[in-house]
Amino acid sequence: MKPLAQRSSLIRRSGIRTLMELARQTPGCIHLEVGDPDFRTPAHVIEAAHEAARAGFTGYSPTAGLGSLRQALALKLRERNGLEVSPEQILVGPGAVFGIAMGLMATLDPGDEVLLPDPGWPNYEGAAHACGATPVPYPLRRETGYQPDLEVLRRLVSPRTKVLLINTPSNPTGGVFSPETVRALVEFAAEHDLYLLSDEVYEEIVFEGEHVSAGRFDRDGRVIGCFGFSKTYAMTGWRLGYTVASREVTETMVRLAEPFVSCASTVVQKAAEAALSGSQDAVRDMCAAYKARRDAVVDILQPAGLLATVPRGAFYALVDVSALGQDSDALARRLLVEQKVATAPGTTFGAQGAGLLRISLAAEQSRLEEGCRRIVQWVRRQHGRQVA
Repeated sequence: MKPLAQRSSLIRRSGIRTLMELARQTPGCIHLEVGDPDFRTPAHVIEAAHEAARAGFTGYSPTAGLGSLRQALALKLRERNGLEVSPEQILVGPGAVFGIAMGLMATLDPGDEVLLPDPGWPNYEGAAHACGATPVPYPLRRETGYQPDLEVLRRLVSPRTKVLLINTPSNPTGGVFSPETVRALVEFAAEHDLYLLSDEVYEEIVFEGEHVSAGRFDRDGRVIGCFGFSKTYAMTGWRLGYTVASREVTETMVRLAEPFVSCASTVVQKAAEAALSGSQDAVRDMCAAYKARRDAVVDILQPAGLLATVPRGAFYALVDVSALGQDSDALARRLLVEQKVATAPGTTFGAQGAGLLRISLAAEQSRLEEGCRRIVQWVRRQHGRQVA
């Protein structure tokens, strides 16, 4: 039998998913490994889905999404993100991860290079390999608050570099780029004639600073913004995201999307319209809860010297276990077995994640606090064993 496609061998299995599966086999485990909000989807959004199904919105929509939803998204992008775009510049798809994949597929040919954040969400690298492109990591370092260094980026650009991918607020660092940084990154992309793919799925979850969309500084249609409903509205299982780009780029993404998905769920699209037009109180309440959890985590981990940095957005924190001198994947597995606390190993996010574990603030607060206390106690015991 002829061999299967070789590109699949380049795609690493996500350490997040691996630990999640192991954790599911661990009774009584505290789940801090995955960014899945513990809140329920707002009631009016659920009711809108019921109404849509009863009203007959159960067939296909256009590949790019319902016209009514794209109009609502254009309004949202203007009012909340400061982007003057038309509905024709928007592609709705089954999750923000699909939007990221379409953005990369629309801009990358085999052999092209894409600059990816390190640490960064592992799916970026996998999607780049699926396109036949070469991922080139650019380091985000703790001492600079996990902000990108333009001089380092400049040294990484080659004649084959075609895309710069950024993520703010960041998974896994919790970093939030300043407006000046975002502007500088867009200008850097223009200077080197790169497309800039901006993952903004955590746009509403900001504790300090402000989120500014990269598209606000776009002058020539090189920015592709990727957004979603999963984190903002606790709709992870509904699978709906969207991209905004120039008409040319969006038309290309729509052509590429059609062979893979006829369209996103029409019922979910109608629910998304309700999410956008209805009360945003639930969004504000969830963000306030994440901030309270962030503060509780800081209070537990920082005095023990285990907090890599204070997250300013998204809903993750990085735990510094580098003093134990072991691979973070092995440490995550040991922590799961010995303390029944599931975390994501830092190395799944790149080389800069060595010695780190990512925990999610999307867990119920008392469970989150208990998990952090177990981590502190466990690390202290490991130190005791090393001294002995």
